[in-house]
Amino acid sequence: MSKGVLVSLVASLLFGVMYYGSPHLTPLQGQDIFGWRVLFAVPLVALMLRVSGERTLIPGTLQRLRTDRRLWLAMPACAAMVGVQLWLFLWAPLHGRALQVSMGYFLLPLVMVLVGRVVYGERLSPLQRLAVASAAFGVGWALLRNHGLSWEMLLVALGYPAYFLVRRHLDIAHLGGFWVELVLLLPVAGWAAIGDGQALLQMLAQRPALYALIPLLGVVSAVALMCYVLAAKMLSFSLFGLLTYVEPVLLMLAALLLGESVGQGQWPTYIAIWIAVALLALEGGMKLRRRRLNGGCSGP
Repeated sequence: MSKGVLVSLVASLLFGVMYYGSPHLTPLQGQDIFGWRVLFAVPLVALMLRVSGERTLIPGTLQRLRTDRRLWLAMPACAAMVGVQLWLFLWAPLHGRALQVSMGYFLLPLVMVLVGRVVYGERLSPLQRLAVASAAFGVGWALLRNHGLSWEMLLVALGYPAYFLVRRHLDIAHLGGFWVELVLLLPVAGWAAIGDGQALLQMLAQRPALYALIPLLGVVSAVALMCYVLAAKMLSFSLFGLLTYVEPVLLMLAALLLGESVGQGQWPTYIAIWIAVALLALEGGMKLRRRRLNGGCSGP
């Protein structure tokens, strides 16, 4: 389980770096960045599977796609769901909606925990329950102040749980399934990133640094996405959901660094989330200490 936690934390850190760096990719817009993320992720995920010795996951998924009719609808639906999330993630900071998306990521873990409890019967440890209670207070405070939910919040908070539920139910919650989803997005991604080529050439001429920044974006994005998908497979639904609280903390810091501001009445929400993350870190530290005291033995 500790390996899954580490993979999840790496994903959150890389997403935070991308969130902060996206405005520095101007004159690229949200749809351009979405397109390049997908275009670079397709070969890099395939390379990762080959290097890791899991090269059979892609042909295995393609074989299932030919024989399991449920996947004919599920795979395009999953591709659409992840595509919208990839677009929204970097559209928001370019259009002053970073804090709205961050709030969606605050709400997401609570939905994930609820789904894990109802669908999979998962139970939380005492410290995890305290983390949920603290986070729920923070999110509830924000919702009362905002008098409702924005569409960005709902898209994040409900879209990801639906995506992971479908993937687990159909046993495609691995990088092979993710690669197929990315391939299905290629036509849209190619149009978004390249189009007729004229706008791209103009942007490259206007800012030659994009020749290096676009590949860098692609590599960071692909690694972050792979870590996120692997963590979702390695961890329980509830724990994976709780660990995603690290991401909105980083996204909030990125939003502040980008010039957005947090109103005085919003601080209780962020403080409550920080407390939730601190409780999860405390539990992780206690587990590591127990393992060391027990001679390095690890649990399941």
